[in-house]
Amino acid sequence: MKVALLAHEQFPDRAKTAVGVLRYADYDVVAVLDRDNDGTRVHDHVADVQDAPVVASMSDVDADVDALVIGIAPIGGAFEESWRPDVRNALERGCDVYAGLHYFLEDDEEFASLAAEHGCELWDVRKPPADLGVADGVADSVDATVVATVGTDCSVGKMTATREMYEYAREEGLDAAFVATGQTGILIEGEDIPVDRVVSDFAAGAVEDMVLDAGADHDYVFVEGQASLVHPAYSGVTASILHGAMPDHLVLCHEHGRESVHGYDQALPPVASFVDRYEAFAAPVKEADVVGGMLNTRGVDADDDAREAIADFADAIGAPADDPVRFDPGSVVEVIR
Repeated sequence: MKVALLAHEQFPDRAKTAVGVLRYADYDVVAVLDRDNDGTRVHDHVADVQDAPVVASMSDVDADVDALVIGIAPIGGAFEESWRPDVRNALERGCDVYAGLHYFLEDDEEFASLAAEHGCELWDVRKPPADLGVADGVADSVDATVVATVGTDCSVGKMTATREMYEYAREEGLDAAFVATGQTGILIEGEDIPVDRVVSDFAAGAVEDMVLDAGADHDYVFVEGQASLVHPAYSGVTASILHGAMPDHLVLCHEHGRESVHGYDQALPPVASFVDRYEAFAAPVKEADVVGGMLNTRGVDADDDAREAIADFADAIGAPADDPVRFDPGSVVEVIR
């Protein structure tokens, strides 16, 4: 499938959905829309993903396109009106539109009308199924080893770390599954439930259902984490994933140099404190140990400096660690194995 990615004014550093799709999804990306970087190419900004031209608008995309993917999600998941001409252009060309927003495109009168007129699909990735219920506390009944990523903050690389561990495990011949809990993972995987959009009473139950399904057919289940227990806005989804998945092991994710909570004037607690914090929080429902860490070193230029930062992180958490994109997640996956 050929897709264009909308990432206006946020590519690449604040367009984690777009970068995730470029890195992991089974799509042929023909263009990235970003007014600020018009005339460049993806590889001018991110080297280790598929390449594509960066253009100012959907009307500048000459190639055939099957779908427009909104590759950014502002805080609160709102729809930016400046994107409307691009979505309109896509629908008028007969393209489907996929969006991981809390604003549902199918509820937008203009978009719904254009989609019906031109035979297009509007896929609101963050729209959960209607038949969810509370958790029964039985996710630990699966025979699979369940591993969940947890973070010091949101946007530190939990989805990327989870995906990298899953893919590494598969390459090593392990029978592994990936459970997506957010819009980027769902766009890559093509299924699963957006936990941050589920009614709070049912959020842990949604995670439990996904783990039970994946654990019935696989030996290892890697569950994508969300947010952080210390995040004032998003800690609820973190708690739901931990309690719903009932993981055997946890992998702590952090971004090197991150000192304050994303979007808030609030200092992050010391990295070392998160090991006890997460293990203590999980324990009343299901004991889980932090067996490794994943450090996002995108802000570090030299590999030697990155390795030094990773070594310091590993010392702080008392477990093996790595940067799964810059290097690989093998040291942590081997502990899990």
